[in-house]
Amino acid sequence: MSKWSALLRGRCAYNPAIQVLSPTLYLISVPLQGLMGYKERRTRQWRYYTLTGSRLLSPVREPEKLHQWLELESFVNPSQEWHDARMTIEGDIVPAKVVNVFKDLLETSIKTRGLTNKVSVLESVGTAVRVAVETSEAQIEVKLVPTVELMNYWPKRARWPRLFRRWPSTERARCIKSFGFNLMASSNYHWLLSFSRAEQVLLSNIDEDGGCRRKCYRVVRQLKEDGWCPGSKPVITAFHLQTLLFWTCEKYPCTRDWKDFRGCVLRLVQKLHKCVSQHYLRHYFIRSHNLLKYSNTNELDEVAKKINHFLENPEL
Repeated sequence: MSKWSALLRGRCAYNPAIQVLSPTLYLISVPLQGLMGYKERRTRQWRYYTLTGSRLLSPVREPEKLHQWLELESFVNPSQEWHDARMTIEGDIVPAKVVNVFKDLLETSIKTRGLTNKVSVLESVGTAVRVAVETSEAQIEVKLVPTVELMNYWPKRARWPRLFRRWPSTERARCIKSFGFNLMASSNYHWLLSFSRAEQVLLSNIDEDGGCRRKCYRVVRQLKEDGWCPGSKPVITAFHLQTLLFWTCEKYPCTRDWKDFRGCVLRLVQKLHKCVSQHYLRHYFIRSHNLLKYSNTNELDEVAKKINHFLENPEL
């Protein structure tokens, strides 16, 4: 009871660099320095190199909808270290190479700071840098992702806000876009687009009209963590629920739509059930991308069953 009382009363402090994916799994973006004055430009179409710099006979696959290449020429005056062959190939800033340099620096820092008894680098698959951190309560896992922060620039592929939508207001949407976006080193060749700062601004003052949007989000998140999708690496994360909340706010923009707390929670749960059942949840800013595209379908179906059981008798 005390946990739920605190949940319903509390206000959360959000840091756009930190995503809480589960109670014991965090994702932290680590900002990279020395890349200023970004401008989106038309990049060359094909790449024929491997991560070691060898030549390929066929080109590297093109980036998916939420990814892109990143060229040094996209920045006005990148600092000299970015011309280092340890991080670039043929003018491209290569995520996998940047992560390798970052990992070496991280391991050195852990040793020189005397943190080897509290922080340890875990074995990783792909470009993820995973560390285990001992806290006073439990051990948590943190994914560290080198990130290029691009302020005051909005990517052309993020066609937002959409026409004839009343949430958020035009003035607020203009403010949100001024915070720009990030490019995260989360794959070998391509950079992942992230809108964490924009999402933070959307969440802040989301209930300035006296609604219960954030309270509904917190309750559904707790239900997910307690019963529907527990564990350290859930198939449905807090980011999925946050995206679902944004879509629901856009569909129901009026103050009166967010006055009935019980009804609003059930509406959000019903929408979650639909997305999980269909294995489809659109990214809020780049709506052509399905956030559940690569999720385990068996796990999604199991979560859908649990949510359906809840909806049959939510009073229990």
